[in-house]
Amino acid sequence: MTHPIAQIGLMHFLIVSFLLFGAGVATILTKRNAIGILIGVELVLNAAAINFVAFNRFGWSGTGGEHATPLIHGQMFSIFIIVLAAAEAAVALAIFLNYYNTFSSIDVEAADEMKG
Repeated sequence: MTHPIAQIGLMHFLIVSFLLFGAGVATILTKRNAIGILIGVELVLNAAAINFVAFNRFGWSGTGGEHATPLIHGQMFSIFIIVLAAAEAAVALAIFLNYYNTFSSIDVEAADEMKG
């Protein structure tokens, strides 16, 4: 009998990633406050990280065994995405803190007043 975790295939990871990506895009498009938009961006980045790790897990060259080499280094991409997301969050939070100091609100609709 095979372990239940061994039955999870690439398609399962892609479905979870697609759902996470869809939730992130829906959050970005529907939220009016800046924090909600940041959460949506983080969901999209995490969906990409799941794809990289899944393709690393299932994308091996050769016949398998100890001589197989990964075609994609998914873990490296995932670490890169985590670092990029942390940098993006720091810059975006700095921008939104300045925005809040100017407008006393995090509603992005008020940004119409910023036009030249």
